[in-house]
Amino acid sequence: MKSAEKISRRKFIRNSGMGLLGFPLLYNATWNVAPSDRIRVAHVGLGGMGNQHIRWFSGFTDVETVALCDVDQSRLAAAAKNLSGFKPGSKVDTYEDFRYIIDRKDIDAITCATPDHWHALIAIMAFGSGKDVYGEKPLSLFVEEGYKMRNLREYNGSVFQLGTQIHAGENYHRVAEIIQSGILGKIHTVRLWKTGGSPGLGFPLNETPPVTLDWDMWLGPAPWSEYTPVRCHRTYRHFFDYSGGVFADFWCHIADIMFMSVHPEGLSTIEARGEVPDDGIADTPKWIDVDFKFKNLNVYWTTNPPAVPGADKMHIGAHFEGENGTITCDYTTKTIKIGNEVTADIPEVPKTISRSPGHQRNFLDAVKTRNLPESHLDYAQEMTLPMHLALISFRLKRRLKWDSQNRQFWDDPAANFLLTRNYRTPWTLPSV
Repeated sequence: MKSAEKISRRKFIRNSGMGLLGFPLLYNATWNVAPSDRIRVAHVGLGGMGNQHIRWFSGFTDVETVALCDVDQSRLAAAAKNLSGFKPGSKVDTYEDFRYIIDRKDIDAITCATPDHWHALIAIMAFGSGKDVYGEKPLSLFVEEGYKMRNLREYNGSVFQLGTQIHAGENYHRVAEIIQSGILGKIHTVRLWKTGGSPGLGFPLNETPPVTLDWDMWLGPAPWSEYTPVRCHRTYRHFFDYSGGVFADFWCHIADIMFMSVHPEGLSTIEARGEVPDDGIADTPKWIDVDFKFKNLNVYWTTNPPAVPGADKMHIGAHFEGENGTITCDYTTKTIKIGNEVTADIPEVPKTISRSPGHQRNFLDAVKTRNLPESHLDYAQEMTLPMHLALISFRLKRRLKWDSQNRQFWDDPAANFLLTRNYRTPWTLPSV
């Protein structure tokens, strides 16, 4: 690598916000873990999913949980107590600022289950300090963040796994095998859906944040807002400042089987329709339908199940239409229709895809071997991109044309403006 490029990369890491605590900065320092060694893990973000992370990873004999972090002291204390229950005798350091974890050289990997607006920056800073990351979905809040994550992960050789646990399941693997076998013919249409949307959440008054919560740190790079409980913790997803609603929450779980099975390419147009709630301060979709045009593939997202047999019994699902037949699935079930025959499986289609040892185990194995995990960053970013573009179409209320090669919209400054945002001081997204 040229020295000028190295310097540019170093500026990239500096600009992400590290060093604000006055700790030493670490550049391109990846500490590989020997196969026989224990992996020292820290968990950042300790709500419901964060505690799941603690439970999952503390159950592995080759993992040592060494640090926990949350901006809410009550959640931090509860998580430390939970860890003691999962793994009696555990000794763990606790922090309210994740940068203490970033600057520790003895931590090999972090898991991130913070609100969505923190996902990208925490991962970027972790990569810059030589750490591997198991990050919850969605991958990022903005398109540009995802590309920056890819750049720095590739430069540092870090391991990243998106927390799409369903990806590791048997049903998704079998659906992908059947589709890829060609028995359904060429897939020309995919229908995806997830019922439900954002509630309005009413019009609550602003309040003083609880003494246990660092509200300024919770907001982090997001725009400043006065505190009200509905903006925080479980219901934060219903605000564009922090997330993208039910659509952003569940897109990757069901779009995952589409990307596993047919590897869509050449996204060219996105047209979203929908409404925002009219009974409160939430601003993410009350409902959203989206038409996507890929190369040789039409994809339709709907809030309500499509008019295909069995879909009405699924709150989330995918329906693949091929030249010779269809397959409809959710996380654990599938129905195949070829001609007049309806079946749950086709035994004649052999198993051709390696099964997962488990999503978390796959990540830990990748930390040791330095191989790509199943839901690696490049895959996750490509899978997440259509969701981001759909929300931009929703917000602008018009059909958009996407230039896949140049990674921007065609002749649409307003849409391109929404591919990123400026972070609130002192946080910055690297410019390289």
